[in-house]
Amino acid sequence: MAVARKIKTLLTVNILVFVGIILFSVYCRIQDRSEELVQLGRLSDQRLRGRNAKVTNSMDRQSILKRLERLEDVVYNQLNGLAKPMGLVEGPGGLGQGGAAATLGEDSRESEGRYEEYGYNAQLSDRISLDRNIPDYRPKKCKQLTYTDDLPQISVVFIFVNEALSVILRSVHSVVNHTPAHLLKEIILVDDNSDSVELKFNLDHYVNKRYPGLVKIVRNSKREGLIRARIHGWNAATAPVVGFFDAHVEFNMGWAEPILTRVKEDHTRIILPAIDNIKYNTFEVQQYANAAHGYNWGLWCMYIIPPQDWLDKGDETAPIRTPAMIGCSFVVDREYFGEIGLLDPGMEVYGGENIELGMR
Repeated sequence: MAVARKIKTLLTVNILVFVGIILFSVYCRIQDRSEELVQLGRLSDQRLRGRNAKVTNSMDRQSILKRLERLEDVVYNQLNGLAKPMGLVEGPGGLGQGGAAATLGEDSRESEGRYEEYGYNAQLSDRISLDRNIPDYRPKKCKQLTYTDDLPQISVVFIFVNEALSVILRSVHSVVNHTPAHLLKEIILVDDNSDSVELKFNLDHYVNKRYPGLVKIVRNSKREGLIRARIHGWNAATAPVVGFFDAHVEFNMGWAEPILTRVKEDHTRIILPAIDNIKYNTFEVQQYANAAHGYNWGLWCMYIIPPQDWLDKGDETAPIRTPAMIGCSFVVDREYFGEIGLLDPGMEVYGGENIELGMR
């Protein structure tokens, strides 16, 4: 009997120990699972918060974009308010976009008189946006070229006398719109004693409000002529490179970088940008073939076929050496311009100019 009791006691103890081990194991597993569930819960919560944050960020971004658009509209309307009182147009769209030919309605009565005054359709120019875009006629390889970041700055000088205000301002807008800001030091408008009323207060008010600190106006107290007017512009310029242009041009994208690169390589180079044509009656931009400049026997400046060595290269991006220069647009190192004697107005031989021109 005593032996039987001992056996029962041992069995009971073993069973209890076994059951205890099982229960402990189950408890441990439940604890582990609980921790996993807690971690999963935390991860789910984090993901949910992340999604909510993304949604919030997306909503914030959209809200910011809408605010920026509204701000852009406000700024544009404020800026365009400068042009409206003068009967001019800013911003995208409208007549002449893409360099297309533009026309006015049959009810336009002032065109003929303004043709005689300016030599081009000034009334149509007033209806074309100062910010119109024009075709990019650069050769494909030109668009693939890259340039260093340390190019010299340029001062752009416009010479004018009794030019249509819209034409002058479109020249200014186009050079601002298509020149990297870090390269454009200033724009200098040289008024060679114009007697047009709109080229006084209206021009001053507009550029001072639209481009404060960027545009300078130099006014000659008497008619000096083109060459002396350029010298006044040269004296006012402060950038290491100066570009001289008639005030009836439109600049295109990528015009400045190759020019400044050439001047940086050799400060004795005088660069003539490639020129396209702006038709005087419709303001349509017409592409011109690459050419050099020369004179006929009547000493009229004209475009001539590039030299054979340039043609043999088969590279449209290569510069063309030219025996002469057209007077309406050229770029030169500022110090070199003084060194070669062009400070003396009698030193420059100046050819005829064509008001029907564009820039690229």
